[in-house]
Amino acid sequence: MKAILAEYSVCNDPELAPEGAAMLAAISESFERCGYDVVTPEGADFEGEIRRLAPGCDVGLVIAPDHLLFRYTQILEGLTHNVGCGSMNAAVCANKQRTAAILSRNGIEVPPDAGEGKRVVKPIMGCGAQGVRLTDEEPGPGEFAQAYVEGEALSVSLVGSRVTGNVCEYYTGTPPLLLAVNRQEVTIADDGRFRYLGGETPVHPDREEEIVATAVRAMNVLGCQGYAGIDIIAGDRIYVVDVNPRPTTSLVGIAAVMGEEIADILVKASHGEAPAEVHLSGKVRFDKDGRISRV
Repeated sequence: MKAILAEYSVCNDPELAPEGAAMLAAISESFERCGYDVVTPEGADFEGEIRRLAPGCDVGLVIAPDHLLFRYTQILEGLTHNVGCGSMNAAVCANKQRTAAILSRNGIEVPPDAGEGKRVVKPIMGCGAQGVRLTDEEPGPGEFAQAYVEGEALSVSLVGSRVTGNVCEYYTGTPPLLLAVNRQEVTIADDGRFRYLGGETPVHPDREEEIVATAVRAMNVLGCQGYAGIDIIAGDRIYVVDVNPRPTTSLVGIAAVMGEEIADILVKASHGEAPAEVHLSGKVRFDKDGRISRV
């Protein structure tokens, strides 16, 4: 068996490359333990490498910034079996403003539109904390603004199943698989810019059931399959602040404490056969570059 794991930043984005390399290592090692030969793109021609490598593989996964994920996943889907989120759903999630509007229309709390004074300005098509800042300025071209909400920064890591193509298994009544709830370490620099530093997993915050249920609803509304990270602020309400339809840095920590193999979960979920639960042992902290320490 052979798997292509196409991680964009390692060859194309020096700022995100350490984070991408850590995710790639965790997933690659899991696929190798499950008996796969793993191939990865090399060099700057990411699209060309996917076209070259994917036809010889049994399964594939793209990890890329959200605004690029749709394009490369669509290419992969035409060449091999995708075990990540479908390209059309990834395209929806890439537009952060549109995603917030869809969630809000479906009764899921998101930060409200910005009022007077300080607000969070973020790229409409962004990745993680890049370009996100707390400011009293109006958003510029390609940006939008939301109110700043106080609370605990968390993420919920889920794996959604599907029956065929982009049809999600949850439509048949099977909910996404919960991997873990993760605490996120996010700071705001003197210039107002948000910085993601890493996190801790697994955690069990107050209102955990409500937090997980909100994340599951968000994933279902957006039709995400495969691994997804739902970013949440738990404050006076449970707010969904971002939906990442791809592996996130939290996976590095989860893989270190999970009895199951993430590769096996992703492949089974892509055929509508995800396990009912996973088994976690211990707790770890991880930084944004994927370095892990036991708690």
